[in-house]
Amino acid sequence: MGVNVVAIGGGHGLSATLRAVRRYADGICGVVTVGDDGGSTGRLRRAGWHVVPGDLRKSLVALAPPDSLLAAGMEHRFEGGELAGHTAGNLLLGAMMRESGGDLIQVLDALGDALGTVGRVLPAAVNPVTLLGETPSGWVRGQVEVAATSDLVRLGFDPGDPVVPDAAVDAIVNADQVILGPGSLYTSVLAAAAVPGIRRAVARSTAQVVYVANLAAHEAESAGYDVADHVAALANHGLEPDAVLYDPDRLSGVAGVEAAVGEQLTATNPSVHDPERLAEALGGLIGVATRDASQAPPTG
Repeated sequence: MGVNVVAIGGGHGLSATLRAVRRYADGICGVVTVGDDGGSTGRLRRAGWHVVPGDLRKSLVALAPPDSLLAAGMEHRFEGGELAGHTAGNLLLGAMMRESGGDLIQVLDALGDALGTVGRVLPAAVNPVTLLGETPSGWVRGQVEVAATSDLVRLGFDPGDPVVPDAAVDAIVNADQVILGPGSLYTSVLAAAAVPGIRRAVARSTAQVVYVANLAAHEAESAGYDVADHVAALANHGLEPDAVLYDPDRLSGVAGVEAAVGEQLTATNPSVHDPERLAEALGGLIGVATRDASQAPPTG
């Protein structure tokens, strides 16, 4: 039996995790937030496109062959005219959603097949959600507003308990390892992991739950947080990791975090998790050797 790993989150953080996971896992699933409302994705949502493509696109590309021309094309960002700021992959996802009658799972699986991905990408909810941030003075609404708020107490959703794909629940329940992060704590990690149906699946699972901490203090939504603050925020949302992976050269504040595991997670770029080192650290937590990223996981 191979090792099954589910990575939960969004944005560049989830992409980094998936690029690491493909080096040691046999079954791979990315469960991705659908709460984004900024940038190209936000423009598509405001235009009435019932899709949140940006984070989903990044995850698909992370699991595609490193030399995939289709993956490179999906990452192409237009620079002029009415399409300025949009990526080709976002527009493709939106078009496929319309052609499929709104079946996001079918669209993601079809794109995964076309890209030759080494794992599956699934949304944390079947429909786009709106993020809600509770503060001492009230609530803020929308991912952009939540990301700009520095006194968040907890994250909520509209609708409050979105429908979660059965396939995502099954993947989490049957996983050997579930990884949260890295990435923006509230608008990427918790935006996916704190969705009630996802959180319940993590609680049901016997998988080892690992939180990968950021390499530095982040933007307004978690300004001033250290590792212990991140873990406390996870616990406040019903998520208690078995291991907290952090780079002691980059982020401190692990006092009281019994599950903390310090590893060097960067290489040439100190602000980005190195896929090889992250893979070695994550695989080491469950005793699995790594392989070259260009090698597909074994099948059968």
